[in-house]
Amino acid sequence: MTPAMFRELCLGFPGTGEEFPFGEANSVFKVAGKMFALSPLASEPLRVSLKCDPDVAVNLRANYSAITAGYHLNKRHWNTIVIDGTVPDELLREMVEDSYDLVVAGLSRRQQEKLHWIGLSRES
Repeated sequence: MTPAMFRELCLGFPGTGEEFPFGEANSVFKVAGKMFALSPLASEPLRVSLKCDPDVAVNLRANYSAITAGYHLNKRHWNTIVIDGTVPDELLREMVEDSYDLVVAGLSRRQQEKLHWIGLSRES
């Protein structure tokens, strides 16, 4: 996955935006003002940090050496992934979506409805 593909993926979710609170080198993707993805998009190899269910996070770290506890983030709830070809792109896409969903699940019902998230979650 390229940096452009990652950016497009993150910005493809309803209500998302890209901000630079940690400097121009670090893209922070947020929904309703809450971060769900962070990446220095110019890094080589590309590194991304995503929110993750704690139990799933431990399992992913055990199965992929490129997935580690979140760098400078709450290590229980965040993973950092090095995009080096060892983590399948489809899994990375699922992890981005799960990160977005975890953040939206913590929003008020009204905010969720504005994002049309409730309808999306019923499709699963």
